[in-house]
Amino acid sequence: MVRLILSSMRPGQWVKNLLLFAGLIFSQNFFNPEMLLKSIFAFLLFCLFSGCVYILNDIIDLEYDKSHPLKSKRAIASGQLKVSSALAFSIILIIGSFILSFYLNRNFGFIGLAYFVLNLVYSQYLKHIVIIDVMSISAGFVLRAVAGAVVIDVTISPWLIVCTTLLALFLGFGKRRQELLILEEKATGHRKILSEYSPYFLDQLISVVTASTVVAYAFYTVSPEVKTKLGVSHLELTIPFVLYGIFRYLYLIHQKEKGGSPAQLLLTDKPILIDVLFWLVSVFLILYLK
Repeated sequence: MVRLILSSMRPGQWVKNLLLFAGLIFSQNFFNPEMLLKSIFAFLLFCLFSGCVYILNDIIDLEYDKSHPLKSKRAIASGQLKVSSALAFSIILIIGSFILSFYLNRNFGFIGLAYFVLNLVYSQYLKHIVIIDVMSISAGFVLRAVAGAVVIDVTISPWLIVCTTLLALFLGFGKRRQELLILEEKATGHRKILSEYSPYFLDQLISVVTASTVVAYAFYTVSPEVKTKLGVSHLELTIPFVLYGIFRYLYLIHQKEKGGSPAQLLLTDKPILIDVLFWLVSVFLILYLK
């Protein structure tokens, strides 16, 4: 049962919670032991938050998941894990997680609560509203980024919110496109909102957020305000890595018909993984070896 519950919490998706370290890295406090420890605890708590959300989503979407070629193999959808057992475990875990989060930082606790409520509302209502469904997913990424800044009490940069929002929209619309292609005529049976989308429409949305993401990040790196605040120059040297990462992801979406799971692509596609590592190294060199 432990193995089935852990798989239902989808640890492979926890890579998304690494976004909590953005505030720590870009505030130039990564080597501050106290702040680093707080960020690690915050990351672990969000892994528990998101894990419980995944379990509850699997329970809510049980009938829909049974018609999905991949999701039907999950522990709850396949019947290997009883709904009652999964629900009891998630309730106990989420209560414990909230107690720990409020103890760590009160504002962080409220953001964690907002993230949890957002996902519950999404599962019940927001996922049935075209465009709002993907924007809701994007909001979840923004809350992760904000939580990472709040827990260490650093200023939340508007650039962090803008870039996170656009990147999350890019990944979200790419995921919707992949769902349409892989499910074909069963698409609306699995997720009704997919009837409101078409590959052409999603391609237009992806084009908009792709350009916006690149421009926003480029403006961030060359902003005089940012350079003065961080006391660094040449942050724009990291732009090529962002460009390649986005272009590679577009290649995987359109040429390889992937993109259904951004987290899985990040962990399994070697070019993207190497690109992210190079981006991180360049960021650290510029921010911390001034």
